[in-house]
Amino acid sequence: MNKWLVAMTVMLPTLIEIVDMSIVNVSLGHIRGSLSAGIDESTWAITSYLVANAIIIPISGWLSRLFGRKRYLISSIALFTVSSFMCGSSRSLSSLIFFRVIQGIGGGGLQPLSQAILLETFPPEQRGMAMAIFGIGIMFGPIMGPLLGGWITDNWSWPWIFYVNVPIGLLSIAMVLFFIIDPPYMKRIKMKIDYMGILLLATGIGCLQVILDLGQRRDWFASDLISWLAIISVTSLTIFVVVELLFAEHPVVNLRLFKNISFSTGNIVMFFTFFNLFGSIVLLPIYLQTLMGYTATLAGLVLGPGGVATMIAMPIAGRLITKINPKCILAFGIIVCAYSTHLMSGFNLHADFYSVAWPRIVLGIGMGFTVIPLMTLAFSSIKKEEMGNATAIFNLLRNLGGSFGVAFVTTMIARRAQFHQVHLVEHLTPFDTSYQLASSQAAQFLQQRGFDVSISQHGGLGAIYGQLLKQASMLSFNDAFYLLSVLIICTLPLLVLIKRDKRKS
Repeated sequence: MNKWLVAMTVMLPTLIEIVDMSIVNVSLGHIRGSLSAGIDESTWAITSYLVANAIIIPISGWLSRLFGRKRYLISSIALFTVSSFMCGSSRSLSSLIFFRVIQGIGGGGLQPLSQAILLETFPPEQRGMAMAIFGIGIMFGPIMGPLLGGWITDNWSWPWIFYVNVPIGLLSIAMVLFFIIDPPYMKRIKMKIDYMGILLLATGIGCLQVILDLGQRRDWFASDLISWLAIISVTSLTIFVVVELLFAEHPVVNLRLFKNISFSTGNIVMFFTFFNLFGSIVLLPIYLQTLMGYTATLAGLVLGPGGVATMIAMPIAGRLITKINPKCILAFGIIVCAYSTHLMSGFNLHADFYSVAWPRIVLGIGMGFTVIPLMTLAFSSIKKEEMGNATAIFNLLRNLGGSFGVAFVTTMIARRAQFHQVHLVEHLTPFDTSYQLASSQAAQFLQQRGFDVSISQHGGLGAIYGQLLKQASMLSFNDAFYLLSVLIICTLPLLVLIKRDKRKS
């Protein structure tokens, strides 16, 4: 079978699944109004999908062995397509959340299955290019999701963000039927179902995803709900590890793969790579829209060139790893990513469009030169029979890295803004000459606009305090970007542990 047809076949449904992870975000306002829902209630349309997705991803390799990979892939696409139509047809929030859960279950297996099929279809010397194709999909989705969702919602209506999946899903099913063939070791096999492992994993991962999504809004462990979910998650995942390693005859996730040092290290580096990526691309629009007055469209235009840079860099990296030691390219990519977020830590309230867009472009280049060699090195010593299980674990940790990154930066900007506000207020005293001058100038400005003296004085103080809040918030963004750059640069020493499979170079 032609490898490029196979690549197109598996990447088409994967792309729409990744887009659906973020396409709803910009449509929440319309969904709330249409379904008469509150802000906290409507966010479950996002959380429910992410939780279901996170539960299915790690067990997708096991499900492939249980049902046969081609059959499971077709079933996943069909479930995703039907549930997408039902999401668009929902007339209440509860039905939308229910069908979003079903959609997450259908879409959860598409990423790891696509990656496993690509790794097996392309010969070892072309795996870099295979991962470039996969990488373009997983990087393109988060960029296009909000832009596409906003355009569809504004020009049509919010149900169409789900309806557009239907024709693509039907086309994908037809292509899988014609172009995907299961190798002998991926045919359906009879095995004892690991009910305990599935239950523990679903409980642990599901609770963890809810914690990451709701933690900042509920003030983390000050909330009884978050505390109990954390206890349940830690307990479930601890027991899960023990059961899978010691008692399960056919474990739902083969944790023994972590004995492979290159694979384990690659997972850690990938976790922090996407921690950095999602943390920064979540912070940028917030900074631009809350502090710089950008519209959603302009904020999207700042993110867009970075996605284009990634799509250009990935095929180049895929070519280079056949000629240069992939570890050197990986180290270069990590350094570029760290440098880009360090540039972002220097943003201020007077930055122009190009000063903000350039670091995002640099980050896009860095991601292209990080993700491709990293995936190639991590899977280079994995047997084909274990590829499905390995890609499931890898995609789970990649998604969790993004979720942890978002939770980290949203908490950072809230806490550090309070910290900087307290310290900046210390300088706003009646005895400070600069403060006296600024307050009098602000009061005079308001008097010239027709306000009386008392209102002008209070208004001048309010204007100064408003500027203080903006400065405190800006400093919190600087701190968050700086810590992101430090965290990713700390992964460089781990590259020593990754072994290059010279036989497949």
